[in-house]
Amino acid sequence: MARPDKAAAVAELKDKFTNSVGAVLTEYRGLTVAELKELRRNLGEDATYAVSKNTLTKIAAREAGVEGVEEHLVGPTAIAFVDGDPVAVAKGLRNFAKANPLLVIKGGVLEGKFLSVDEVNKLADLESREVLLAKLAGAMQGTLQQAVSLFAAPLSQAARAVAALEKAATEDPSLIGGAGTPAAAPEGNQEPSNEELAAASAATEDDAAPAAEEK
Repeated sequence: MARPDKAAAVAELKDKFTNSVGAVLTEYRGLTVAELKELRRNLGEDATYAVSKNTLTKIAAREAGVEGVEEHLVGPTAIAFVDGDPVAVAKGLRNFAKANPLLVIKGGVLEGKFLSVDEVNKLADLESREVLLAKLAGAMQGTLQQAVSLFAAPLSQAARAVAALEKAATEDPSLIGGAGTPAAAPEGNQEPSNEELAAASAATEDDAAPAAEEK
């Protein structure tokens, strides 16, 4: 590889180490081109999987400040740079390795920290982001349903009570007035109307006029 090409390759690897969520180092010795294509399809958009020269990878890792990977860069190496969910990538690589023992996981890097093979496998045992989000959504939905039930139960009981009261009042209107409603005043004790007050006032004025003339 010409020197400019090596410099470009190192720069690209350094960029991937720096900007990716993480990376998983693998040995792919013996895998066919078709099997490698299948692995890339399985990883999907969560990772880019590419073969890399060990010497260039060492330089790129050193320049990116990633420690612990150099001793694992032995034999044919391909790196899965994580662009999405690291748990999904770890699961995909481990599951593929179970079906295709020629793929060997040699370690990884997550947020700048080196991971051993055991740590990569433990990462694969975790639940993926999609599963966690689904569980969270389910828990929130359950909580909302409980809240709706708490609010709806008293309202339905109140509605039934009001309906029963309306039915009883229809059958016996006296229930609405009740014992506490003031009874109608007798006719003799009713307050005079405006017309009656006006007539009484006029009569008073007529009676007072002759008295004034006598003086």
